[in-house]
Amino acid sequence: MKIVRVSATPLNIPVTIDVVGLNKQTSLSLCLTEIETDTGLVGHGMTAITEEEIIAAAVREVAGPALIGEDPMATERLWEKLYWLLSPRGQTGYASHTIAALDIALWDLKGKALGQPLWRLFGGARAKVPVYATFGFGFFERDQLADAARLWVSQGFDRLKMTVGNHALARRDEPRPLDEVIAEDVRRVAAVREAVGPDVKLYVDANCGLDLFHATELAHRIEPYGISFFEEPLTQNDVRQMAQLRARTRIPLACGQNEGLAFRFRDLLVNQAADVLQPNVTISGGYSQCLKIAGMAAAFNTPIDNGGAWPFHNMHLHAGVSNGGLVEYHYVAVQMLKQIFDGLPVPEKGWLTLPEAPGLGFTPNAERVRELAKLPTSHGKGKA
Repeated sequence: MKIVRVSATPLNIPVTIDVVGLNKQTSLSLCLTEIETDTGLVGHGMTAITEEEIIAAAVREVAGPALIGEDPMATERLWEKLYWLLSPRGQTGYASHTIAALDIALWDLKGKALGQPLWRLFGGARAKVPVYATFGFGFFERDQLADAARLWVSQGFDRLKMTVGNHALARRDEPRPLDEVIAEDVRRVAAVREAVGPDVKLYVDANCGLDLFHATELAHRIEPYGISFFEEPLTQNDVRQMAQLRARTRIPLACGQNEGLAFRFRDLLVNQAADVLQPNVTISGGYSQCLKIAGMAAAFNTPIDNGGAWPFHNMHLHAGVSNGGLVEYHYVAVQMLKQIFDGLPVPEKGWLTLPEAPGLGFTPNAERVRELAKLPTSHGKGKA
């Protein structure tokens, strides 16, 4: 079996957020990949939270041609080939996104060729994974945020995540003093906790938007509200400062969704900088790299969860390995994925059941993808 075609489709997809009286239009972008063999088998992959146009160009012009004629079952060898082709010096960034999109497609192909769902190929540790719902976005007013929290609990979710920090460092020139941002964050966290009561798990995510001083202040002020983890509190996931913050707060720290390669997770582990690692298969080098990251985390007795959305790809990792953890059911990302894929599982009482169909177990709807591809790309604005 040989690879005969590699393609990439950049998409920027409108999403309507219509909950608790809010009707908001936004968009998210991703890049779909497709790998076809001389036997007619086709594998599908994707990456997101990046510039979809750049990834598509990298696949079409550089990575795709290098895969033509290769054996798609040799996922380890092809991952290494793509690494040295795309990132011998740059290490992460667009290269890791590109590798992830192609590696997922290769594994989807492998699962189809072997007649097995990916989670079984990865070890088959469990047939269901717990999810947490990311619902609490910065565009909600405080009362809408509380209403949204109650809505998700009523739909069977007892693990909720909300954003904090509001991209404060990236928006310093507005101006918006960081102390005002975190003061409002405290009020928002308090409103959500009051709305859902003490038994619902509550997680917060700053999207790498704060410095050490303000992240420390925010952590201290929200500790009384029972936060289960504080995700990406610091800019750049600064390993040294993450370790310092971890020593200053009782709230567990989580990060890693935007890291591209295993060495960054090694540094977090060795420096005791995080309580939870969050590799994301669509970003962190695909399944081949994330399986290694999961193994490292197991050696350090450190849990892994999914951060950075895209639950239907990440669920296979967390169901496959014995130390798999939570999967993020990100409301906006899921609304977008429903426009692309057929056969997506639906969570029941906070759990996703893994598919038994070979490979990913779901496929892009070719007709809808063709229509979505006619829309303009995001030009850097599709990361929501």
